[in-house]
Amino acid sequence: MGDEVAGVSFTREQRQRYREKVRQCLDVFERMLTERSFEFERPLTGLEIELNLVDADFSPAMGNAAVLKSIADPAYQTELGQFNIELNVPPRPLPGDSALELEESLRASLNAAEAKANDVGAHIVMIGILPTIMPEHFHTEWMSANPRYAALNESIFAARGEDLLLDIASPTSAERVTAYADTIAPEAACTSVQLHLQVSPQDFAANWNAAQTLLGPQVALGANSPFLFGKQLWAETRTELFLQATDTRSVELKNQGVRPRVFFGERWITSIFDLFEENVRYFPALLPEVSDEDPVAVLDDGGAPRMQELRLHNGTVYRWNRPVYDIVEGRPHLRVENRVLPAGPTVVDVLANSAFYYGAMRVLSEEDRPVWTKMSFATAEANFTECARRGLPASVYWPGFGEIPVEELVLRHLLPMAHEGLSRWGVSQQVRDRYLGVIEARCKTGRNGAEWQVSTVRALEARGRTRLDALREMLALYSERMHGNEPVHTWDVPGE
Repeated sequence: MGDEVAGVSFTREQRQRYREKVRQCLDVFERMLTERSFEFERPLTGLEIELNLVDADFSPAMGNAAVLKSIADPAYQTELGQFNIELNVPPRPLPGDSALELEESLRASLNAAEAKANDVGAHIVMIGILPTIMPEHFHTEWMSANPRYAALNESIFAARGEDLLLDIASPTSAERVTAYADTIAPEAACTSVQLHLQVSPQDFAANWNAAQTLLGPQVALGANSPFLFGKQLWAETRTELFLQATDTRSVELKNQGVRPRVFFGERWITSIFDLFEENVRYFPALLPEVSDEDPVAVLDDGGAPRMQELRLHNGTVYRWNRPVYDIVEGRPHLRVENRVLPAGPTVVDVLANSAFYYGAMRVLSEEDRPVWTKMSFATAEANFTECARRGLPASVYWPGFGEIPVEELVLRHLLPMAHEGLSRWGVSQQVRDRYLGVIEARCKTGRNGAEWQVSTVRALEARGRTRLDALREMLALYSERMHGNEPVHTWDVPGE
């Protein structure tokens, strides 16, 4: 959720001063892109995994404070809902066998965290949307004790002036969720994996554009959020839920074409500056807290300004590929933060999704005639929406192939590209074979997390279970197999 804030409500004077400071930071950032060097000689990747907490009945466990105290590991942090925590993985290089070492350390970390969570009556589940979460779970004390979350909730509803409307319909059945919410609680149901890649200023635009073209195939391959409030909706319902649960626009503003905070974007870019400038131009402040830093003075003195206001504002515009400016050990750097993937189903699945992304993006960003010069931005967005709605059965448009099933596009074109890209990164053959082999098998079996969840619930309902009982039983099976760390395409369905 980004940097912390101290206050919950803000005055008009604060908002005016914040706008001025953000614009000042933007001017300083523009200077830095032309005058300063950024750290990128040894590109690093980063990983964040959002997790759910459940009780013995696999219902949400509103107890992240107790769980975090029991885990006592700074890698695990609070998240918006009391049934959420987040695991932050230290940055690391891609080459060699780094991913295999990461898989082992992640499984060890999650096993240790699960044991500590058990001590306080909770279990950890890595999944895009907790399928047993229901509207009544948000009628209690659901929000984590953090001023930022309370401030964000108040600001979103102050901007809207009315309750949030959630309206998501299945593309394949009559199932639908239509509900009003008087808090941003439904956003807490969205748990994701965030992939970071450090890049140079001159390479940022190519990497961001490439990442945008990949959003559709990524979400089709990794879909793992088919249920919300007991209904089967999109293959990756999380993306639409996140958009609606943080929407500051009234119906009238939507009709005027005002941009949502969950922003796909609207054009290919030529510089990272384009994205920060759009943020400042289009989006009012949600958390207008002003720092004491004078970024101009810091830059003039040869330092790297923190630019807290620009960073905080950027943290409240929820792009699926977000630009990041950060400072480590006094040196500024830039990152592409990919935010489209759901959590889970297993560590090996998460790392397979990561390998596909980093590999394919490397080749796409280095092509002489990049794919985005042959594809409209609107087409990339349409691909994304269709893949979120339908998952692996989706079809997309891709230059040179026309309209093509996404599974075929991955197997014929993007998967070989991912192998080549990882090779360029210096990733070992063993790593490429292990993780990209998982992606290949997903396409050939047609089974990702969303498909397994839906098939399992249907099989259990066919045995006479109610929908809620089927969801609980499915989640129990899911949890057991998640900790077993066999990729989801190998999971059987009851009765198969």
